[in-house]
Order: sequence, then structure tokens, then C-alpha cells
Amino acid sequence: MTLTRIALSLFFFSVLLISCKESPAKKTTNITETRVEPDTLSKPDALPTPEVEEEEPFKLTEENAIDFFFNYSKTLKEDKVKLTTSFGSIVIQLFDNVPYHKANFIYLTEQGYFNNTYFHRVVKNFIIQGGNADNLETAKKRGQIGRYLLPPDAKKGHKHHRGIVSMPSSEVNNPHKLASPYEFFIVVTKPGSYHLDGSYTPFGKVIEGMDVVDKINQQPVDNGDWPSKNIYILKAEVIK
Repeated sequence: MTLTRIALSLFFFSVLLISCKESPAKKTTNITETRVEPDTLSKPDALPTPEVEEEEPFKLTEENAIDFFFNYSKTLKEDKVKLTTSFGSIVIQLFDNVPYHKANFIYLTEQGYFNNTYFHRVVKNFIIQGGNADNLETAKKRGQIGRYLLPPDAKKGHKHHRGIVSMPSSEVNNPHKLASPYEFFIVVTKPGSYHLDGSYTPFGKVIEGMDVVDKINQQPVDNGDWPSKNIYILKAEVIK
């Protein structure tokens, strides 16, 4: 073998080695995303919220009214209520020996029932009657307080003298003349309207503001004894 052939052989062998050598692999970097979870160990395990049953609001009914007012009357120390009307103020002193009717009147006063009601019936030289109104507010208050009647208590020695505050009877299916608890009337007649004795329950008397009662009684009315203009009981409050 000549030197030339030997040289050529070595050249081709070198080329073969170079071509067979692996190219370096391309370096890649795999980035793993790390998700940060809330640190549950730093807080106590959340306790389930206990279910609280909402109590239904208390309402007076035929079944519970007597017991309620019997117990309520034992808590009362006050016996006077002030009515602020659109014609002035009237102060009423309540009788202790008619506890259900006294308690009823104070309870309704404390509930704000009489506020923005009317003296809705005015009979000349006889009575003025209050505690009702033809508005949604009054109807809503009655619905919230409850539906009930009170038994008459007309044998406690109180007569329907002028200035006496008494409770009318309900006119609906009421052969026993049970008292309509949301309304009251004040006697204007001099010296009184004694034909009412025994049928209705006197539970208080006007001690201030009889001149206001007379002024209300003088207001013009329509054929149904409803005043031509509303006569408001703006506010009723228990005198402490």
C-alpha cells in the first residue's frame, strides 16, 4: 500500500468518526408550577353554623288573651294614659278593679297601636269613639297584635258618668257583647249616659282635657257619625 493510499484511508476514517459523533442534546428546562394552597393548619376547622329556628312573633288570640292580660296586669304600676289629639291632649286614669281592660289599654298604648288612629265616631251630646282608622297602617297593626275579644266586666260599680271611658262591644257575631279591645268611647252626656250601665265596661275616666272631648264632640259629621274631617289621635303614651 502506497503512502498516498494510506493517507487517503486515514482521511476517510477521520471523516467517518466525526459524522458518527452524536450532536450534543439540546438542554431543556422543565418548570413545574407550584400551586400555593391556603394554610389550613393556621386556622381551626370551620364549625358548621347551627340552624336557629326563628320563633313566630307573639299574637293575641281568643285562647291566650285572658291569661296574657291577667299576668300582664300584675306587672303594671302605671294607671294613666295621655292622648295627644289634633284638638289637644286628654289624660285618662284607668281603674284598677277592671284588670283585663286596663291591661289591654296600656298594652295597646305601649305597642303604639293608637298612634295615628282617629276619633272615628262622634255622636252629638252622647259620646266620642276612638281607636279605629280606615288606613292600611292600622289594619297592619291589628294583624300583628292579634285578633281577640274581652269579656264584659260591668259589675264593678262604675257608672257611665260624663267623662267615663268605656269599651264598646264587637258588632260581629257577638250575642254576649264581648268587648272590642281596639276601640273605646268617652261619655259626653251631662250628667251621664246611664242606660249603658250593665252592657259595657267602664275602665277609666278623663281627668284632664274634658274641654278637648267637648270640642271633638262639636265637630261636623256625616250621616254615619263619621267626622267630616279626620280627628287624629296623634300619639298615645303611658304616663310613668
